[in-house]
Amino acid sequence: MDFISILSIFVLACFVGYYVVWSVTPALHTPLMAVTNAISSVIIVGALIASAEAGDGLAKWLGLAGVVFASINIFGGFAVTERMLA
Repeated sequence: MDFISILSIFVLACFVGYYVVWSVTPALHTPLMAVTNAISSVIIVGALIASAEAGDGLAKWLGLAGVVFASINIFGGFAVTERMLA
């Protein structure tokens, strides 16, 4: 795929995500956050697969950084969700 196709998919996903999140009623924000944090685990799987197939050392380090940052996002998101439910 060329750059323009990828960029247009990204922009479309941003608009769809914005309107989906803002149309959710306030009572459903906590479950939505919990599901969003669970979906972030897909990023970890993707980073592990990408870094395992990479031959370059830089790609492996970037895969490790992706795993670390996604893990921080998941654990922090679940902590915030737990505090909202308490």
